Amino acid sequence: RLIPSAEVGFVGMARDEETLQPMTYAERLPSDLSGRQCFVLDPMLATGGSLGGAVQFLAKRGAKHVVCLCILAAPEGIERFRSLVEDLGMQCTLVVAGVDEKLNEKGYIVPGLGDAGDRLYGLAE
Repeated sequence: RLIPSAEVGFVGMARDEETLQPMTYAERLPSDLSGRQCFVLDPMLATGGSLGGAVQFLAKRGAKHVVCLCILAAPEGIERFRSLVEDLGMQCTLVVAGVDEKLNEKGYIVPGLGDAGDRLYGLAE
């Protein structure tokens, strides 16, 4: 309602729990984002791979400026994200509400909030 002319797209990404690498499972975006500013909403920035991959995806479509909004992040994920987007030749802003202590050996934020996808889709135990 604040920006009635804004288009909403979707890039569904999940990480492979074995390799911790991002996988794209769904995408619904305009084919040409040339010169556009885009916002990416990702609840948790853990390893940085999925968010970095999403920004790379938008850059390939021509986005000029990307703002990433996260609720919680790990320091390792912030650093990896920065390394993945630094050479894209575009402006990228990361906004994080809170930074937790670290990642554990499985790539989860400690202390963290649990798996965001599981919480979002009602699979959290």
